[in-house]
Amino acid sequence: MPVSDMTELGEWEFVGRRGGDRVRLVPAEVIAAVPEARAMAEQASSDLRFDFLDDSAVLRMLRLRHADEEAMFGAGFRIGVPLAIVGFGAAVYWGGAAQYWESGRAQALYLAAAGAGVLTLLVIYVRAAMAHWGDPVRQNLRARARKYREVAHTARRGGAEIPAHYPHYGPYPFAANFHPEAEEEEVHEPEDEGRS
Repeated sequence: MPVSDMTELGEWEFVGRRGGDRVRLVPAEVIAAVPEARAMAEQASSDLRFDFLDDSAVLRMLRLRHADEEAMFGAGFRIGVPLAIVGFGAAVYWGGAAQYWESGRAQALYLAAAGAGVLTLLVIYVRAAMAHWGDPVRQNLRARARKYREVAHTARRGGAEIPAHYPHYGPYPFAANFHPEAEEEEVHEPEDEGRS
């Protein structure tokens, strides 16, 4: 869901995954009712410079995290699909025609051209991936979302009524390091979001 469509979300709703499922924010008092989760949230607030018990801040962070996931998927799709098509087409043509019907010189030229095309697309793909995954501002956002997920799961294990897998973003095994020197994510949300 593009950020411009965020106005369609209800009050305290965010998109749980790229698929578009809407999820209602679990209020901070539900999480804070479990002492272990509250202590973890307070420690994380200090470590990651973010108030994990502020509903408005958490909602904004989760909405920005969804926009981040959409941007990563879009970049990968725009470059990954042409890379797959060109690579597949080059392999099929080589396997079905070039290696049997072309002269040795034509085969060498074909391999050089196909290799250069695939390599160029691959370099563009890797650069785009590094730009998204390596951005310190985005990594801070992912680090906070990862920690919020840990806090919510701790509260759930402690007896709080929290849906399984909430907030429905993965554990981010990489590209979620906290960079204290990085700027904060700029607000990309519409003005009339209806928060109270």
